[in-house]
Order: sequence, then C-alpha cells, then structure tokens
Amino acid sequence: MAIYRGPGGPGDAVNDAASEVLLALAAKDAAIAAQVAAETAKTAAEAAQAAAETAETNAETAETNAETAETNAETAATNAASSASAASTSASNAATSATNAANSATAAQTAETNAETAETNAAASASAAATSASNAATSATNASNSASAAASSATTASNAATAAQTAQTAAELAETNAETAETNAAASASAAATSATNAANSASAASTSATNAANSASAASTSASNAATSASNAATSETNAANSASAAATSATNASNSASAAATSATNASNSASAAATSATNASNSATLAQDWATKTTGTVDGSEYSAKYYANQAATTLSSSLLKANNLSDLTDASAARTNLGLGTIATQAANNVSITGGSISGITDLAVADGGTGSSTASGARTNLLAVGYTATTGSAIIPSGTTGERDGSPASGYFRFNSTVGKFEGYNGTAWGSVGGGATGGGSDEVFIENSPTVTANYTLSTGKNAMSVGPITINSGVTVTVPSGARWVVL
Repeated sequence: MAIYRGPGGPGDAVNDAASEVLLALAAKDAAIAAQVAAETAKTAAEAAQAAAETAETNAETAETNAETAETNAETAATNAASSASAASTSASNAATSATNAANSATAAQTAETNAETAETNAAASASAAATSASNAATSATNASNSASAAASSATTASNAATAAQTAQTAAELAETNAETAETNAAASASAAATSATNAANSASAASTSATNAANSASAASTSASNAATSASNAATSETNAANSASAAATSATNASNSASAAATSATNASNSASAAATSATNASNSATLAQDWATKTTGTVDGSEYSAKYYANQAATTLSSSLLKANNLSDLTDASAARTNLGLGTIATQAANNVSITGGSISGITDLAVADGGTGSSTASGARTNLLAVGYTATTGSAIIPSGTTGERDGSPASGYFRFNSTVGKFEGYNGTAWGSVGGGATGGGSDEVFIENSPTVTANYTLSTGKNAMSVGPITINSGVTVTVPSGARWVVL
C-alpha cells in the first residue's frame, strides 16, 4: 500500500484507492472547517449588525435628549421673561403702592412682599436655565461618543464581511477538492468493474476448459470403440488373407495380386493391433482412475477432489457417534445418564406388571365407580359410605353401627340386618320376620347387671319366634289394632 505524503510530494499516491480516501477525508475536513468559519463569520456579522443597531439607537436617544434639553432651555427663557415682566409689574405696583402708601400702609406691605417673592422666582428661573444649558452640553458629548461607536461598529462589520468572503472562497475550494475526490472514486469503481469483468471472463474460460475435458473423455471413449472395431477388422483381414491364400492355390493368375493384398492386409492388421494395444492401455488407465474415484481412501484423486469411498468413510465415522433410528436408542452408551438428562425417574426401568411407587402423590385420577369394582370416592369415609361398609373410630376403637329411630328402619329388611334403635335406646336385629332387641342383658348402676328392662307398651305387631317362649314384666298395654301372636306350643309370661 502506498503512503500518502501530500499532493505532488515524495511517494504521492494519488492513484491509490486508500490515498483517494485520505484526499476525500481531507477535503471533507476542509469543507467542515470552512463551514465552521463561515458560521463564525456569520455570527460576527450578526453581532456587528446588532452593535450598529445599538449605536444607532444610542444616537437617536442622544438626539432626543438634546432636543429635550433645548426645549427645557426655551421653557426656562420663557419663564425668565415672565419673571422679568412680573418684576416690572411689581415695580409698577410698588410705585403705585408708594403713591397710595399714605392711603393704605397695609397695601404697601403687601406690595413689598410680592416684590420679594418675584425676586426669588427670578433667581430660581436663572438657576434652572443654567442647569438646562449644562444638560444640553452633556447630550452633545453623548451624541459625539455614539457617532464614534457607530463608526467603529461599521469597521467591525466590514472586517466580518471580508472574513465571510474568505470563508466562502475556502468552502468553494473544499467543494472543488470533494468533486475531485468523487471523480477519483468513480475511476476506482470503474477499475473494480473491469476487474469483475476479467473475473467473469476467467470463470467463462474455466467453464470452457471443463467442456474441453468432457470432450476429451468422449474422445477417449470413441477411441476405445475404434480399437474394438479395428480388432474386428484385423480378424476380418486375417480371414481374407486365408481366403486369398486358398484363391492363390486355385488360380496362379491371381496369386501375385492376392499375395500383394495379403501383404497390405498384414500391414493393416499390424497397425490395427498397435492401435488396439494403445486403446487397451488407455482403457486400463481409465479403469484404474475409475477405481480410484470409487475406492481410494487417502489423498485426492485428481489433485483437488476425494473419492466416493473417502467421503463414505467420513460419513461412517460421523455416523458411528450418532444415534440410529433403527436401533430404538439401544446404541446409547450410558442409558442411566440419558434417563437423567430426560428427567426420567426409576419408574422408567420398572416392568409394566410390577410397578412400585414410593412417596409423592397421585392427582387428577377419576374415582372408579362401585359398579366397576371401585369405591367411587377418594377418601376412606366416602368409600365406606359408598360401599355401605361399617366404619370404625380406630383399629383398637369401636365400630360405627348405623343408628336411627324405629320409623327409620329399612323398608324391606333382610335376615341379619343390625342397627341401633335410638327410639328405645337399644341394639336390634332382623331375624327374617321381625326386629328384636340384641344382647343388652341385665344392667344397673356402675358395673351392676341387676335389672332387665322392657317397654310397657306394644306398639307394633309381633310374633314370637317358632319354638321360643317370652316373658315381660307388666303391666303391659297392647295398643289398639296391634296384635301379639304366640305360636302353638309357645308361651308368653307377663309377670
């Protein structure tokens, strides 16, 4: 890469793409600097214009002040004239008062007082006139200073305009440099396009070479075919030679011609044999190359490409470390690690007919109905209810027997039914015919078993069990419409 040392200097690389970029960047920096300078000059010009406008305003203010001072002086002169006139009038009045003094001493005193007042006014007017004159002089000085400042501001504005013109010239120069850089960039782009065209031509030439190679291969195939044809021709020529020899023996006249033809045929046969040998060599070389394309496992076949066997070995090496679908994951090197990576627990290794679950819980399961062999519930109490099973308070506690009033007995009881009758306060069972008390025996206070109690009223039909006797302690009342049946041979004793 050339080193840029400035236009025209040692090692100038104007035609180098990198140098053109540096020129473009330098031109860009110059343009930016020129723009900044122009903006600075514009700001200075605006400041100068503002200063000039301020100076003009100051001059106008000074002029107004001068006019005001002049007006004040004129007013003071008018006041002085008025005072002088008043003094003259007062003097006249004093004369008149003196004349009339004899007539009115009081009027004379008043006139004297008026004269003194007029004198005081005159002095004040004179002082005001002096002050106005001083103000006028000051205003004149201010006007002179403002004019000087305005001239200075005008000079500054002129200098700023000159600077702006210089900045504009620099900007135009920078623009010219940028255009030059753009032209150089266009030339570089054209060169790049030419290079692209050359590359395309090279690619076309490569394609042509490939076509020629294919044509050469076709020609080799044609040569092999020609060799086979030549071999066939040689065999035919050999047959012709034999025929010619037979013809020579038969015809002496044609023997010379046949001999000459045989010699020619022999020459052709030799040439054909040589061509056939060359074709055989080429065919052998082609077979060897074809074998290399098919089976060579190391190095390239033609200097750049590898054989099919080489790529097959590479693919086999790659596949040797891959999982095959046909193996159904049986080719995993570490099944335990694979299960862990997949988040599978030990249940994944248990047999379908021997699964053990320890810990945890199972949710989302629909309760199996009683009709399907289940309990229809997910709780123990619900299962007992659904299965009509007897519950219990604890394994060493008590059974929970169904309890209800007499009127709540089963409508169609069967033998063996057992319950607690809350109406009479006793356990009872159904013997297939009627309900009867179960157990109970004697009772009493504490652990006493002295008294056997029975109800005094029969409220429902009852038949003594066949072959059984009964006794009760009376009096016993049998309600109207109620029947107690004592089977033949049985006795019911009421004590």
